[in-house]
Amino acid sequence: MMSAAQSQTTLESKLEALQCHFTWDLDPSRYKLFHLRDQLEDIGTEEGNSWLGHIYNLRGFIQYKLRLTEDAQSLFNNAAEAFRQMRSADEGPWLVVNYGNLAWLNHHLGDQAESQAYLTKIDALMNKYPSPSQDELHPEIYAEKAWTLMKFSRDRNLAADYFQRAIKMQPDMVEWNTSHVLVLARALKHSNTGLEADMLEKVRIAKEQDPENLYLAAYYLEQCAKKGERIEDEARELARKVLRNPVSSDNGMKPLIRVYSHYVSVDEAIKLAEEALENHPDERYLKRCAALCYKWKIIFYRDSHPKQSMIDRGISLHEEVISLYSHSSLMKEIALANIYAKSNHGQAKAEQMYQELLKRDLEPPEKQVLYNHYAKYLYYDRREPQSSIRYHMKAAAIPQQSFFRGDSITTLKKIKAKGWNPMCREIEEFLENLQEP
Repeated sequence: MMSAAQSQTTLESKLEALQCHFTWDLDPSRYKLFHLRDQLEDIGTEEGNSWLGHIYNLRGFIQYKLRLTEDAQSLFNNAAEAFRQMRSADEGPWLVVNYGNLAWLNHHLGDQAESQAYLTKIDALMNKYPSPSQDELHPEIYAEKAWTLMKFSRDRNLAADYFQRAIKMQPDMVEWNTSHVLVLARALKHSNTGLEADMLEKVRIAKEQDPENLYLAAYYLEQCAKKGERIEDEARELARKVLRNPVSSDNGMKPLIRVYSHYVSVDEAIKLAEEALENHPDERYLKRCAALCYKWKIIFYRDSHPKQSMIDRGISLHEEVISLYSHSSLMKEIALANIYAKSNHGQAKAEQMYQELLKRDLEPPEKQVLYNHYAKYLYYDRREPQSSIRYHMKAAAIPQQSFFRGDSITTLKKIKAKGWNPMCREIEEFLENLQEP
C-alpha cells in the first residue's frame, strides 16, 4: 500500500508533468496580471470567436494568480463549455490544457480526489487522441501554449515556434495561421517604414485566407500606409465593417483609429470613435478608443491648437476610462496629466497629478513608464531640461528591458552626442556604468 505522503508526492509529480498554464512558467507582476486581465475582458465573448476557450482558460489562470479562486473555477468551466460549442464535440484534445488547469486548481484548493479525477480524464484523452507526431505535443496543445505566450510573454519567437509546430501537424486551422503571422510580424523591431516585403506578403496572404478577421485587415492597412500607399478609401470601407460588428478589442477598432490618426485624419479618427461610442454608449473599450483619439489630437498634434472644448472632452473621457480600468490605469492617468498640461488652466493640475503618481508604490516596469513620461513632460511642458535628464536617467537605471527604458537611453545618447548640455560628462559616465538587464 502507498502511504499518504507517497500518494501526495506521486500526485504532485503528475501535476508537474502536465501541459497547462500552471506549468508554463507564467509568473508576471501584479501590474502585468491586471493589465492583461483588462485586455482579455475587452475581447468579445460572442459565439464564433475561435479563441474563446483559450481566453477563458487564461482569464481563469489570471484570477487564480490574483487569489480569486472562485472566479478561476467558473472561468475554467466556461472554457470547457466554449471548446465544446466551438468544436461541436463533448471531448477532444483541446480539453487537455483545461483539465490540467482544473487538476491544479483543485490540488491548490485541497481537493486531491477531484484533482486526481482530472488527471485520469487527461490520461484518457491523450490515449484516445494521441499527437500525430510521436515526439511532439498534440497540435491543439501547441496552439494554446503559443496563443498564451503571445499574450503573456515578451518572447514572441517561442510563441511563433509553437504555432509553426501546430500548423505543420494540422495545417487547416486558419486562426492558428493568422496568429502565427501576427506573432512573426510583431516580433520584428518597430519601424516607421513598415514590414519588409516578404513579411508584408505573408500578412496579405493571411488576410485573404481569414477575410473575417478585421483586426488583421486593419493591421495590414497600417503596414501598407507605412510603405507610402494611399489607403484612405480602404480605411473608410473597413470602418463600416468594424462599426457593424459586435464590440470587441480584437475587431480592429484600435489599429483602425491608429491608421486614421496617422494616415487619414485625426479628426476623422475622433468622429469614427465617437460614432462607435454613440452606437454602444456603455462599452468601456470604445470609451478607451475614443480617449486615445483625443490624446493623440491634443498631445501629439502640436500645430493643431485644440479648442478648450476638445480638451474638456478628452479630460472627461480619460477620467471615465480611469475609473473603468482602475487596476491598470497608469498610462491613462499619465495621459490625463499630459492633457491637463495642454489646457489653458490645467498646468498646476498636471504637476499635482504627476507628483501623486511619483509618490505611489509602483513596480519597476511601472516606474520606468512614469519616469520616461515625466521626463518628457518636464522638457516639453515645464521647460526644465536638466530635471528632464535626471528622470530619463531614473528610467534607464531600472535594469529591465522595455520600450520606455530604450527610449530614455536613446534620448540621453542624443543629448551627449550634441555636446552642448552642461550635464554631458555626467550623462557619459552614467551610460558607461549602466547595468544591462
